[in-house]
Amino acid sequence: MATTVAGNRTLPDSSHFPRRAFIDGAFADAASGATFACVSPVSGETLFDVAACDADDVDRAVDVARRTFEAGTWSRLAPRERRTVLLRLADLIDRDRDALALMITLDMGKPISEAAGEVKGASAYFRYFAEAVDKVYGEVGPTGPSAVTLVTREAIGVVGLVVPWNYPILMPTWKLAPALATGNSIVLKPAEQSPVVALALAELAVEAGVPDGVLNVLPGFGETAGQALGRHMDVDKVAFTGSSEVGKLFLVYAGESNMKGVQLECGGKSPNVIFGDVPDVDWRWRRRRRASSATPARSAAPARGSCCRSRSPTRCWRSWRPRRASGCRGIPSTPRPAWARWWTKAR
Repeated sequence: MATTVAGNRTLPDSSHFPRRAFIDGAFADAASGATFACVSPVSGETLFDVAACDADDVDRAVDVARRTFEAGTWSRLAPRERRTVLLRLADLIDRDRDALALMITLDMGKPISEAAGEVKGASAYFRYFAEAVDKVYGEVGPTGPSAVTLVTREAIGVVGLVVPWNYPILMPTWKLAPALATGNSIVLKPAEQSPVVALALAELAVEAGVPDGVLNVLPGFGETAGQALGRHMDVDKVAFTGSSEVGKLFLVYAGESNMKGVQLECGGKSPNVIFGDVPDVDWRWRRRRRASSATPARSAAPARGSCCRSRSPTRCWRSWRPRRASGCRGIPSTPRPAWARWWTKAR
């Protein structure tokens, strides 16, 4: 089944996409009943409404996560058993790769080839951390013969994760995989611009054998759900990826609540810095030009610049900048596709 939209364009059916919060192993409406529109950048069409979670939903999800953590159904499971579950989750992600990629494309507009590659990367990361967790050892301190000091590594507890829109399954996976592998319980808030695939991932986690309540996903806005998660007194750590401005807010939230640990990945704009003593300047410059004009599938600027690691600015060393000035102006700039321009405007 497909949905015909304005302009005689046809989108695949999205009626089965998840759109409600995922708490304690089941989908649920927001406590307030509030929703927000899921707008597809592919066509500008509103696909459906998504639950808009707020502080009440955060309270419920954190309570569930804490109860599950203390019960030990996951946190005290043997590492090799958690390994088995996470490997099964990776297999399920591979099984549903096409469906998950379609969710990403329709939800946030990424080309389907890039979306499929992102899904493939997510399963690989789950496999990596699954295989690593039963190989993490403690330490014995260098004490004298009359004392023994042991260092053991334990799960933190309840972890809050807040992720951006541009890699809606890979960004959560980078944080989820190690947090789950080490036995934590999690409350994940995906970006309001791309919440759908994170909800589908939570459902797959339960299918793989992750106990109910270990992974909870709350779609919503940063000012409400995100802030409530950052300020919650029973969250032991928050990991955030996004702007430096919001990252500073999470430090404030932690300081004004329980001084929880905060792990930040902020900003991000990868420059090309060409120093004055670089050998064969002309070769380096030609290489930079080729990267800038590459095809989208092989470009050094994924998604035409809508990526924190896009190598867009080039900084030249003062000693040779004048003689390369014409070359600097000659770097080709290819236009971004409609979906990237749409997101720039939306942001």
